[in-house]
Amino acid sequence: MNSASGRRRFIAGAVCPRCSKMDKIVVDLDTDLRECVACGFSDERPPAAPTEELRTRVSRASARRVETPADPVRLLDPGSSAASDQTE
Repeated sequence: MNSASGRRRFIAGAVCPRCSKMDKIVVDLDTDLRECVACGFSDERPPAAPTEELRTRVSRASARRVETPADPVRLLDPGSSAASDQTE
């Protein structure tokens, strides 16, 4: 790993695949290159595979096409209906 790179972090609990020592892996945050400071092992992070969205009841295309019809709603004031009953 290039010593000129500025953003390096140790990975807690990581075990080197070559020397099997724990807490010796450093990752360069700019290049995603990991290196063991004990044995010199280095490896690049593989590119992330595109992830598919999980199919759920809401994300299905058929669920998005169904449109629920709107019904009008009439709001009533409970105080005004009691007053109108007393005047009649």
